[in-house]
Amino acid sequence: MKTVRDRRATRWDAHRQARRVELTDAAILAIRAHGAGVGMDDVAAQAGTSKTVVYRHFADRTELYVAVCVRVADVLLGQVRAAIDGADGPHAQIAAGIEAYLRLIEHDPEVYRFVVHRPLVDRSPGADPVADLVSLVGDQVAAVVAARTGDSAAAIPWGHGIVGMVRAAADNWLARPTGMTRSQLAAHLTELAWAGLSGVTASKEDT
Repeated sequence: MKTVRDRRATRWDAHRQARRVELTDAAILAIRAHGAGVGMDDVAAQAGTSKTVVYRHFADRTELYVAVCVRVADVLLGQVRAAIDGADGPHAQIAAGIEAYLRLIEHDPEVYRFVVHRPLVDRSPGADPVADLVSLVGDQVAAVVAARTGDSAAAIPWGHGIVGMVRAAADNWLARPTGMTRSQLAAHLTELAWAGLSGVTASKEDT
């Protein structure tokens, strides 16, 4: 009898997980349709259900926000990793990673704004999915830097510094467009990052 109950519990767990995925998909579609300031009513309408049902699967707005962040992180990390792995040499890898980051922002600007500006989240202490995402991307870039320099300790601040620079420039580009294309911005950021990195590594080689 216990086995029967366990199987039923597992079946419902799978159903609840599938429903959470569907609602997360609906949230992303609602963000694209209504912008980063989307509300829970918009999410429920997009899902063809009520807010009560949404809250049955997500304890609060923050939990739904985190689910969207996790989805965005999976996509962004996958694209950045694929871009870096497909490039030949450190300079090309840095350029490809920056281009992949900017490509996602250009393709899904409202989703990016939603993740960065947290419209559904109360400003209370707790985990910061955006910081976690930036840290994961920074780790990827640090690995590329370490492969070039052989200095894994120094590569960590260098890699995270590059990601911080790209994020700040990308936020400004999105908020205050000046006619610069994604490719132009990517090229400028790549050269700035590479000039700094090359200078640091050259000075280390001279000592």
